[in-house]
Amino acid sequence: MSMAGNLRKVTSLGRVGGLRKVARLARQRPRVDLSHPARSPLGSSVVNCVTYRDGVRVTARGDLVETVERVRKHREGFVWLGLHEPTDAEFAGIAELFDLHPLAVEDAVEAHQRPKVERYGETLFAVFKTVCYVEHEQLTATSEVVNTGEIMVFVGHDFVVTVRHGRHGSLGPLREELESSPEQLAKGPSAVLHAIADHVVDDYLSVTDAVQLDIDQVETDVFAETGARADPGRIYQLKRELLELKRAVVPLSRPLEDLATRPLRAVDPEIQAYFRDVADHLLRAKEQIAAFDELLNSILQAHLAQVTVAQNEDMRKITAWAAIIAVPTMVCGVYGMNFDHMPELHWRYGYGMVLAVISVACLALYRTFRRTGWL
Repeated sequence: MSMAGNLRKVTSLGRVGGLRKVARLARQRPRVDLSHPARSPLGSSVVNCVTYRDGVRVTARGDLVETVERVRKHREGFVWLGLHEPTDAEFAGIAELFDLHPLAVEDAVEAHQRPKVERYGETLFAVFKTVCYVEHEQLTATSEVVNTGEIMVFVGHDFVVTVRHGRHGSLGPLREELESSPEQLAKGPSAVLHAIADHVVDDYLSVTDAVQLDIDQVETDVFAETGARADPGRIYQLKRELLELKRAVVPLSRPLEDLATRPLRAVDPEIQAYFRDVADHLLRAKEQIAAFDELLNSILQAHLAQVTVAQNEDMRKITAWAAIIAVPTMVCGVYGMNFDHMPELHWRYGYGMVLAVISVACLALYRTFRRTGWL
């Protein structure tokens, strides 16, 4: 019997009592696992709903309400419900079923939140920024390099509710990986929270490695022979995209520190050691981003310096040619004056001599400027 099919009806109800009315819809629509990248949305925010007991996936029986009540009655196992960009109406019934705080529900539906971890009674609410690298053949001043999304996680003692925003950051492969390690999954919902945090931070490292290739390419172009003519827009674009990545990575430090050190009922003490490992990986990503920022500043300054040097070289060339042209201009200007008595004015060889003097003077100036590097 499908649970996710019933959730489409559950999300439109406002009271737990009314949730029982959806049981008759159990066989009308099959469950669609949208967490797998090969599958596409079919007009529903429900991704998947699975029950785990002792780290093993349990075959679903009954609707969501019955499943949750069965888990709570036997006090073993937990339910993992995954949603993708739900609306207020779709999330209302689920929020009441799991007794989620209205402020956390509002954050989960609206998205655009900073990474954080908040505790509402027995429930833990965590926000993670997801990132992915946008492939491109050539970096331009308008290329999108980093795309961001969000994953919100509600963790209770017998449930995990994940809300994903954005078209990347699928948790399907992560779910399969967890199911292959039942001893880890048996530690409860906090194991899922750790796996999501580790998955998100690993994506940070993958993206930083990809961004480094773009920075290396820009650096190579700037310091090439034509570096002074390189497009500075690419450098600014990388800095903007790096800022987007920084907004996702840097604020997560404090939440991970809380998960690794603060005593939280929703987090198994054995899992806290794993969060420390995630925090170490996050620190590496932060250091890489800081280094990239400094490197881009240096590249930009080097590019501007190259432009200044190129402009100075152009000005020297212009000045040298102006000095060479000044010689014939001066001579011709002097002998262009309308005076009857001027030296050599009526000399037979005066015209040729003047041309020879002009040529020799210009050639001497040209060789001098060439020797000093002005031409």
